[in-house]
Amino acid sequence: MGLNLAQKIIKEHLVSGEMKAGSEISIRIDQTLTQDSTGTMAYLQFEAMGIPRVKTKKSVAYIDHNTLQSGFENADDHKYIQTVTSAHGIYFSRPGNGICHQVHLERFGVPGMTLLGSDSHTPTCGGIGMLAIGAGGLDVAVAMGGGPYYLMMPKVCKVELKGRLKPWVSAKDIILEVLRILSVKGGVGKIIEYGGEGIKTLSVPERATITNMGAELGATTSIFPSDEITKKFLEAQGRVQDWVELKPDEDAVYDEIIEINLSELEPLAAKPHSPDNVEKVKSIGKIKVDQVAIGSCTNSSYADMVKVAAILKGKTVHPEVSLVIAPGSKQVLTMLAQNGALADMVAAGARILESACGPCIGMGQAPASNAVSLRTFNRNFEGRSGTASAKVYLVSPEVAAVSAITGYLTDPREFGEAPQVELPEKFLINDNMIVPPAPEGVEVEVVRGPNIKPFPVNKEMSDNVTGKALIKLGDNITTDHIMPSNAKLLPFRSNVPYLAEFCLTPCDPEFPKRAKENGGGFIIGGSNYGQGSSREHAALAPLQLGIKGVIAKSFARIHMANLINSGILPLTFVNEEDYDKIDQDDELVIQDAREQVKNASVSHIMIINKTKGISIPVKANLSERQVEIMLAGGLLNHTKKQVKGDASCGKYWI
Repeated sequence: MGLNLAQKIIKEHLVSGEMKAGSEISIRIDQTLTQDSTGTMAYLQFEAMGIPRVKTKKSVAYIDHNTLQSGFENADDHKYIQTVTSAHGIYFSRPGNGICHQVHLERFGVPGMTLLGSDSHTPTCGGIGMLAIGAGGLDVAVAMGGGPYYLMMPKVCKVELKGRLKPWVSAKDIILEVLRILSVKGGVGKIIEYGGEGIKTLSVPERATITNMGAELGATTSIFPSDEITKKFLEAQGRVQDWVELKPDEDAVYDEIIEINLSELEPLAAKPHSPDNVEKVKSIGKIKVDQVAIGSCTNSSYADMVKVAAILKGKTVHPEVSLVIAPGSKQVLTMLAQNGALADMVAAGARILESACGPCIGMGQAPASNAVSLRTFNRNFEGRSGTASAKVYLVSPEVAAVSAITGYLTDPREFGEAPQVELPEKFLINDNMIVPPAPEGVEVEVVRGPNIKPFPVNKEMSDNVTGKALIKLGDNITTDHIMPSNAKLLPFRSNVPYLAEFCLTPCDPEFPKRAKENGGGFIIGGSNYGQGSSREHAALAPLQLGIKGVIAKSFARIHMANLINSGILPLTFVNEEDYDKIDQDDELVIQDAREQVKNASVSHIMIINKTKGISIPVKANLSERQVEIMLAGGLLNHTKKQVKGDASCGKYWI
């Protein structure tokens, strides 16, 4: 019985555990990436470990999120990141060099290597055959220090692609179709591996679009084989030496197989307010559009931009539409400027934004009240755009560009002949905005601005864990709900005490006040709690407010890991109907908590609802290692013990 591609890479990097779906394994990490929204915290945590130099093959810090400098905070954080990375052996991608995933794909990604990134869209590099996984910043910090990355061995779902895309249908439509089939919860506990004859028709940028949005499935990662198409891309990037052929065995076994005929796909859109709320563009109808935004780590490649420029050439953006375009990297922007495509965009009435995440994370370009915004981005959660009343649709660059001209959501097949784009034989290579670290042994002053505050660190678990049910939430609560991300709050990512004042305020503006007045307590959630971004601030802010545990029907993978890393108990109902037995303000207690957590693998943990006089069984799906982390009060405490050689923490270090 042969191995699939994902299993091959895992086997090559396996440090501990058995490659059996659902069992805990750990893997060696070759590369890491951070971005400035999560990076400050990751490097503060790395410093706290006391490890002088990174031990990965390559680690890169990108500045691409908090680039709007309306105050000193972002600039201060950037200075800290640049100096701390230089001191510890990490490459630094300056602001303006581009979005981390686009740049890493272009300049650093290597087929067959493992990549751990403090951003949920790190799987983008699966487009060149990397095992690229998004995680919390603390997990990335541990990996930089030489520690393995722990995860539950995923199932592997094969998406078999057949046929060829028709004109005006794009890679964005492929991943939207996968989301329609599987939903935002359908990838949990899985790696999505693409195969079939249809992959031979897809370029690396197209593949990267698909793997990027695999994050919206809740998947561990997504991956394509490394083949001649991959080789051609790396050759054009001047990196053919990094290429290696990677493919599954002929008799590879998969846990699930989904077939998609590319020839049958039509232009699709994800309607408000979820990436899996997918419908054909022609079925949605010609709704009036107020704003169009093209870019983000999903659709900002050279190929995407050239298509958009070709559609816009000689046309004029509809007078009632605001069109903004953000090329994904300096490489892309420079090449557009050289070949005239940038001029075509500007002449048509597009506003060109810097090569950064920008509107995708709510950093500028908030739509008007009740506006319809078409975006080539990866998420359309309610309020994420910066305007709570806006209706955001996720579409392909082709749909976006055509609709910007017509003023209405438009099936681009009505627009005439589709533009044909060929990738260049050679991309423009200029890495002058990537700063290498200082040589080992050279002392570097690490600069810390006044906005950088100490991050919360938990204490060892108490024998009794008590507190009120501070809030009761429904299904699909995102990290945007838990810790809002917008232009006003993003500059304070290094100031958790300040951020905590906004924790869960989209759901209940009084939550932070109530949490502080009660000395912390519990959060009650529904299904898929914590979906979306990898931002560990969605765990750190609750920790700052004294949250001891989250009791939910189910958790999103990354957020559950971040809760464990912070020493916050992630508990799931044994019987989902017990969700109805807890109300806000109920007094809850876990007696003999340490012993109950130690035995969580063999028996349920009992929550006593003192208000109602009942006991509720819950599960803590923790490995032996995670039990030790919880008892220690989080991963940082646990890691410090490991670095010091404390035998009480177990043997979980490389």
